Amino acid sequence: MPLTLTAPARAIMIQPLLSIVNLTLAFRGAADAEPAVRDVSFDVLPGEVLALVGESGSGKSITAQSILRLLNPSAARYDSGQIHFSGQDLLRTDERQLNRIRGGSIGMIFQEPMTSLNPLQSIEKQLSESLYLHKGLSRATARPLVIEWLQRVEIRDAAQRLKALPHELSGGERQRVMIAMALINEPDLLIADEPTTALDVTVQAQILRLLKRLQGELGMSVLFITHDLGIVRKLADRVMVMRQGEIIEQGVTAEVFDHPKTDYTRELLAADPGAPPAPIKQIKPLLQVANLRTWFAVNTGFLKRVKHYVKAVDDISFSLAEGETLGIVGESGSGKTTLGRSVLQLIKCEGDVNFTLAGEQAPHNLLQLNAKQMKPLRRHIQIIFQDPFASLSPRMSVVQIIAEGLKVYERLSNAELEARVIDAMQQVQLDPELRHRYPNEFSGGQRQRIAIARALILKPRLLVLDEPTSALDRSVQKDIIDLLQRLQREHGLSYLFISHDLSVVRSMSHRIMIMKDGKVVEQGAADAIFNQPQHPYSKALLAAASAPL
Repeated sequence: MPLTLTAPARAIMIQPLLSIVNLTLAFRGAADAEPAVRDVSFDVLPGEVLALVGESGSGKSITAQSILRLLNPSAARYDSGQIHFSGQDLLRTDERQLNRIRGGSIGMIFQEPMTSLNPLQSIEKQLSESLYLHKGLSRATARPLVIEWLQRVEIRDAAQRLKALPHELSGGERQRVMIAMALINEPDLLIADEPTTALDVTVQAQILRLLKRLQGELGMSVLFITHDLGIVRKLADRVMVMRQGEIIEQGVTAEVFDHPKTDYTRELLAADPGAPPAPIKQIKPLLQVANLRTWFAVNTGFLKRVKHYVKAVDDISFSLAEGETLGIVGESGSGKTTLGRSVLQLIKCEGDVNFTLAGEQAPHNLLQLNAKQMKPLRRHIQIIFQDPFASLSPRMSVVQIIAEGLKVYERLSNAELEARVIDAMQQVQLDPELRHRYPNEFSGGQRQRIAIARALILKPRLLVLDEPTSALDRSVQKDIIDLLQRLQREHGLSYLFISHDLSVVRSMSHRIMIMKDGKVVEQGAADAIFNQPQHPYSKALLAAASAPL
């Protein structure tokens, strides 16, 4: 349970576990470059959960990474400040002693476990390595402890999963392995940097309950970095709000939520995704999917005989009207993304996917077309991915990225091409003067606008949106949702909107389809699904979003 003492009382009675004093951090380059973190000071008390919230680029993660000096020393420059932990100033501690603290006294969970776990090493080896470095245990003596911790983080059949590689685990399982790795040496402080961002609502609730339970068992402190204010209210004892590298407000969680002192905090708390869209008046079918199946064969033995099939999408049927949004929700591994990619013919599948072009009466069955026949239709069906940083080439400028698809379908002069790019950027509210910059020079929200402009320039009729807002903080998320809704109204776009965030799905969707284990368990009007779900799984999914930890 959260501590009940007021912040001033606790500060007097309890010695801080971690104290950051007047930290100012800049990145090397121009002498007059603005600091990324300015004069930041805060304490983490023993046994508390302290949440750090703010927009993308506010300095949350680099502040947390500074505690363990994880930033590249050739790029980061600490102009002033101290970070005191167990009587040491970590900014001035030698590397040998710091390595004892990293993963020992202080553990860290990163946002994306697939980039944090070694893809070539088993989970046993990666957890054993931490025990070897900090406790000197051999792999054999470490194995019982590794199994114990995999069981504590609720990995099923832990002893049988020791040899598993990261890609053989689900997203929730990988995050559990990261938690086990961070806690296996029973640290005094855990830094959790957006540990639930990419997880669906039920797995997110499981991970948060797990962290809360383990925190109680170990009596450790947690510095929890997130953009999800719903999580903060459930989990944190105190909260700090960060903006443009500065802490602008901090206090006991209930006090900050109920009586925010700054306009920015009030804006964050008010950044709800918005009301559901109005019903469609005229329904003209654009996409009709019937009995769609996407099965993946699992081969075994020397002759690679098919042992069984993973039924990622199993006999699914639905329709989508012009100007309509169909929200697709479900747990990790339910088949949501596979369904979207099957509709786009990016994955081999069976069934019928009928797509009707404007002005044509007869639909095109996409599954019966070869690559040459499919090419002219692809401009009308575009996809926007979850992570814009991964889907945008770092070696191409914004103008090259946005114009890339247009070059395939139209012969235009350079001047005409640039004019179309400028128009597309203006539609997504990006400054055209930035068109010669590269993706790394933009924030997460700006990169997602670039991805939308790249799809929009081809004037598509259908957009498959695969978790387009899950990696964005709440205020930027609302901006992207508002943008997508405006573009839908102006251009009559239809959306297949895949997401695990139920509040976002509700604000975007006219109808909702709920998936589990490759099948549709329920679909219907958004209001009906949210207010009167019929299937037990639908009820459980909606309950997980609002349940306390």
